[in-house]
Amino acid sequence: MFEQQPFTQVAESVTRHGDTTYALVNCDQPGDCQLLVRGVIDDFEGEALADGSLLGPRSAHNAAVLRQRLPWLQPAVLGLQTSAGFGDRLGIATPGHVLATRGTGVAPIYAQQSVRENTRTGRTPQQVVDDAMWGAFHAGWKEPWGADADHLKTLEDIPPFVAAGYTFYTIDPGEYVDDAADTDDAETLRRKVEQLPWSDLQATLEETSERYQRAFTLDDRTLTFTQEDLYKALGKYGGAVAHTARMARRLQELQGQRPFEMEMSVDETGTTTALLEHFYIASELKRLGVPFVSLAPRFVGRFEKGVGYIGDLDELTQNINGHASIMRYFDNSYKLSLHTGSDKFEVYPIAMQATGGLVHLKTAGTSYLEALRLIASIDRPLFREIWDFTREHYENDRRTYHVSAILSETLPAEHLTDEQLPELLNQFGPRQILHVTFGSVLDTYGADLQRILRAHLPEYYTYIQRHFDKHLAPFKQQTR
Repeated sequence: MFEQQPFTQVAESVTRHGDTTYALVNCDQPGDCQLLVRGVIDDFEGEALADGSLLGPRSAHNAAVLRQRLPWLQPAVLGLQTSAGFGDRLGIATPGHVLATRGTGVAPIYAQQSVRENTRTGRTPQQVVDDAMWGAFHAGWKEPWGADADHLKTLEDIPPFVAAGYTFYTIDPGEYVDDAADTDDAETLRRKVEQLPWSDLQATLEETSERYQRAFTLDDRTLTFTQEDLYKALGKYGGAVAHTARMARRLQELQGQRPFEMEMSVDETGTTTALLEHFYIASELKRLGVPFVSLAPRFVGRFEKGVGYIGDLDELTQNINGHASIMRYFDNSYKLSLHTGSDKFEVYPIAMQATGGLVHLKTAGTSYLEALRLIASIDRPLFREIWDFTREHYENDRRTYHVSAILSETLPAEHLTDEQLPELLNQFGPRQILHVTFGSVLDTYGADLQRILRAHLPEYYTYIQRHFDKHLAPFKQQTR
């Protein structure tokens, strides 16, 4: 099927379902691939050909029709499977993600972008889902995959993601986390606790004190809330729990009968999430009926963008084991989520051993860095220009990220040999600088990057697969 010229088909995409066959063709030509439909062509937009087939664009309209025809191309809920999220800031990386995922048993989230990332890349939630769907179709992926509306902060953030068919919603109530509660004096803490939105928490302070001021026996430890411990947990996270509950109610209203999953993320805050605080958060979310499938606490040490874990691994091991024991107390009903998880290769085996596979890995930006690695090898003048550009924009663009790269410790492009350019992607400081300046780079060089990468897609997919094979190997070995 589809052998005749002038079409060059993507073999993995050829799909027969019912009385109709679908394929992507002409992907070796400039611009996007085209959709070829032979059989029932109703509802698709495009050019009707003499033989009765249809040649159409990779448009939002055709994506919606194709999702209805091929149900596995619709994002799905993934439940408690070991899972991984793949951010794609360029919208062309999904076939590489599929290559790395296939055969691992890890449930993938191929569409994953935050409001912040969409703002910086100029993409909409619908475009992100459509790009991931076309990529999954391109690679012949027919297993469940998810779509993550990442780091939603306000009620107003939600509707565009619901309209686009997302199935996983990461709620980030970080603005309601009061880090100062860790060090507040007793009177200040008491005043803050009394002023919590108790109506949203559907409880009183007296009821909450009675519920928590006791000992809880876990599988390997006992957690005991003193009044001071409880007030610190309430002062720090009570507002965040209330906001998460509000976000959940809004999601339930908008989603209706459509299934969805939620994650609560407090990783991008200034202080570590104590074990007692994790216990309080999980217990309250369950009491309030929030349908959360994963929780991202702030672990000890530092999880910074694009680089390995910063801190003592023995301490992290103890910390993750403690968080996992709380998860088990609640009947393993949710997963621990590793945010800013890309390139933390030393952390993955620790997390898998502690959780028995109840873990979600969230990566973002690392596929973009692999694109720059390829550019550094095939278009060195452009990469030199981009490197100097990122050094100029780093101090401004870093403001919304937890990073510690020091600009003065890096060299401008004129002081680097051609052989040194790809090595920048292996170095702590340059890697973070390139990571957090993606929005500025795409504003200025986005068209150039797309043109070059689209001309070298097989190489780009190879780079991505190699990089994510290393990410997913520990999860594949111990998948539940």
